[in-house]
Amino acid sequence: MNSVILIGRLGRDPELRFTTSGKAVATFSIAVNRAFSKTKEVDFFNIVVWGKSAEHCANYLSKGRLVGVQGRLQSRSYETSNGDKRYVTEVVADQVEFLEYRKQNKDLEGLDIDLTDFEAVDDDEDIQF
Repeated sequence: MNSVILIGRLGRDPELRFTTSGKAVATFSIAVNRAFSKTKEVDFFNIVVWGKSAEHCANYLSKGRLVGVQGRLQSRSYETSNGDKRYVTEVVADQVEFLEYRKQNKDLEGLDIDLTDFEAVDDDEDIQF
């Protein structure tokens, strides 16, 4: 079984490319906080997304955005122009969830709301429609 679920923030903007057959592929990295880390250590994971999801990621995600990624680990190797062999492990995403809105905090700026005027309602009968 090969299954990965990660929640983290984009370390860089997604890069969108197209294969010679025209299929979209987007790549980006996410920073995932290590649980129980006293020094707030972070791991960076390279993410690969294909097809329409790749186009959505490229159009709507940017550095710093919080995402959830579900997919599988994949290893591959390639040879550099100098003849050196390199190995890469990346997450091939089946699903990418956008976990926060782009203008989440900016939409609330400038609104003058006094929360002390609000009162909890204990019973549904008190709600007037």
